[in-house]
Amino acid sequence: MNQNLLNFCFLIVFSQNIFFAQNHFEEHNFNKDTIKERFNKLNQKTMIELYYNEEVEKKIIQQLTYKLKFYNKNKRNLEFYLPLFHEQLSNEKLPVELKYLPVVESNLNPTATSKVGATGLWQLMFYTAIENGLVMNSYVDERMDPVKSTKAAVRYLKKLFDIHKDWDLAVASYNAGPRTISKAIQRSGGYQNYWNIRPFLPKETANYIPSFFATMYVLEYAKEHMIYIDNSSNYFFRTDSVLISQKVSMSQISKALNFPNQKLIDLNPSYVHKIVPATESQENYIYIPDSLVTEFLDSEKDIYELARKEFESREKPLPSFFSINSKLVYKIKYGDFLGKIAKSFGVTVSQIKKWNNLKTDQIKENQKIIIFPKKIPKN
Repeated sequence: MNQNLLNFCFLIVFSQNIFFAQNHFEEHNFNKDTIKERFNKLNQKTMIELYYNEEVEKKIIQQLTYKLKFYNKNKRNLEFYLPLFHEQLSNEKLPVELKYLPVVESNLNPTATSKVGATGLWQLMFYTAIENGLVMNSYVDERMDPVKSTKAAVRYLKKLFDIHKDWDLAVASYNAGPRTISKAIQRSGGYQNYWNIRPFLPKETANYIPSFFATMYVLEYAKEHMIYIDNSSNYFFRTDSVLISQKVSMSQISKALNFPNQKLIDLNPSYVHKIVPATESQENYIYIPDSLVTEFLDSEKDIYELARKEFESREKPLPSFFSINSKLVYKIKYGDFLGKIAKSFGVTVSQIKKWNNLKTDQIKENQKIIIFPKKIPKN
């Protein structure tokens, strides 16, 4: 094949690629002028100061290119959780657009856990959760409770706004913490605007606001980008909470109500072992479809009696109950080693050795050691 023919073939392929890219761009409403116009309209109706620049535009294009399938695949979660977030934010007179933060934080996965231990829809850290009223123990992690974690996150966002008096800074602070934002303000020479202090922020936080703005834009204009979300579905509000007064498992409730066990677990992700404990210090509720509430109340005594008999005849003992950060006496099992135990409880090997005055890493089966756990171990 001569060089002229090669050049001609190259031009054809190149032209076809350009044609495809242009069509793809137009098909997904990637017109930058249209995006900017819509973004500015969105800015006019929110208390959050939205700033359109190259970084924000880049994040929007990325989402429209790569994340539309995700949004359509997960639209049931969007329909389920967003009305709940909207209600709680509205009740506290916070910008309702903050409801998109959990999309950025966890992709709306209520059991999501980060490498640093942030957990739940709102990715709350341990001490942030404690400070904002959540309970965590070996059976319950309320950071994974949709309602309670949302109330805690709203409470925390309100505190951050009181500190910074600016929603962009408050949202950045939600990601990085108030101290990181304060340091960036100092390093910038005292600027109080997110975009001015952005060069002095960690990379993750520098990308956080553009990602949040992009998520807000795409979901506010979901229909225009072929994401078909039923905003009137209110699926979450078709459930109701019932108080559990005795220890019972999800599978036992599922059998009694003839309701799929996995769906019950999905509605109640905060119960670590899929068991609702009975504790004097804490009231525990579960969410069930409101159509099943009467049936549950009518058969409640029978459910508890069944649970009691099954737990008593259980061959494997139930997991021990302990509060996070409290003293725990742990009995070494076959196959345990200090690194494995430390990872399981969110502590370090050196801490375990210090608490137990251990000179070496050697441990033996049935040996008892003291631990002050920082997280809930997996069953």
